[in-house]
Amino acid sequence: MPRHCRDRIRAAGSEPWASRALYLALFALNLAWLAPSPASAQTRVDLELVLAVDISMSMDIEEQRLQRQGYVDAFRDANLHHAISSGQFKRIAVTYFEWAGENVTRTIMPWTVIDGPAAANRFADMLAEQPIARARYTSISAALRYAGEMLAASPYRGIRRVVDISGDGPNNNGPVVTTARDALLDKGIVINGLPIVLKRNLASGFDMDGLDIYYRDCVTGGDGSFVIPITREAEFLTATRQKLIREIAAAPADPVAPRLIRTGTTETAAPGDDRSTTDCLIGEKMWDRYWNRQRFEN
Repeated sequence: MPRHCRDRIRAAGSEPWASRALYLALFALNLAWLAPSPASAQTRVDLELVLAVDISMSMDIEEQRLQRQGYVDAFRDANLHHAISSGQFKRIAVTYFEWAGENVTRTIMPWTVIDGPAAANRFADMLAEQPIARARYTSISAALRYAGEMLAASPYRGIRRVVDISGDGPNNNGPVVTTARDALLDKGIVINGLPIVLKRNLASGFDMDGLDIYYRDCVTGGDGSFVIPITREAEFLTATRQKLIREIAAAPADPVAPRLIRTGTTETAAPGDDRSTTDCLIGEKMWDRYWNRQRFEN
C-alpha cells in the first residue's frame, strides 16, 4: 500500500465518526492502484478464432451431423496440433457458436485456450457431445455481428482475430450482409468462409448457383482471407481441416493469390473480387419472390 494511504488511515483513527468510511474509500483506491491494466490481464495467444456455424433448416440433419463431425475430426488432427505449436505463443483461443435467423445465435463452446493435442482433443470431445439443433432463416449478417460481439468480449488478446463462417445459402434475414461484414473489416478482423454447396434445388427459390462467389464477394474479407467451398460430403472433413490449418498457420498474405480455393482440385477462382457483378442482396430478393409467389397462389 502506498505510504500516503497508510498515513491517511492512521490520521482517520483519531476521528471515529469518519474513520470507517475513509478506510473503505482508501482500501478501494488501493485495490485499483494494485490492479493490472486490462491489456496485461489478458492472456496472449497467436489467434482469436470465432467459428460461426449455420444450422438453418435448408440443411438436413445428416448434413448438419457431417458439418459438426468435420470440426470435431479437424481438432483431433495431428496436422492441426502441429500448426498450433508453430506459433509464437503456441496457443490459440477458440469459440464455437451456431446461427440461423436474425435472432438465433447459440454459443456451443465458450472461449477456450488450445495449447496442445490434449486441449484440442478435449475441445473436440466436448463439441461432439453437444446436441444438434435446427432453426429457420439465414442471417449471415446477424452471425457476423454476434461474432464481433464475441471478439469484443474475449478475455484473450491475439496477434490475429479471425471469424470463420460456414453456411449453405445467402443472407435472407436481418441487416444487409455487406454492412455487417464491413463493420468487422474496419476493426481489422479477417473473415473466412466455408460455403456448403452440396445439392442445388433451384426450383425451390432458395438455392442459388455461385454461392462460393457470393461468399467471396459479399461475406468474407481482410488480409489473407479465403473461401473454401464444400461440394461433396467427403469434403466436410478435408475442407474444414484445410481451412482451420490455414487460419492457424497464417501464411503471409499473397496479394495475387486466389481467394477461392476448391478442395481436392487445382481449380481456383481468379484473384481478388468482382463485387461490381455480384448481387449481395440476392438472398433477400429470392425470399421476396418466394413470398410474393405464395400470396399469388393462395
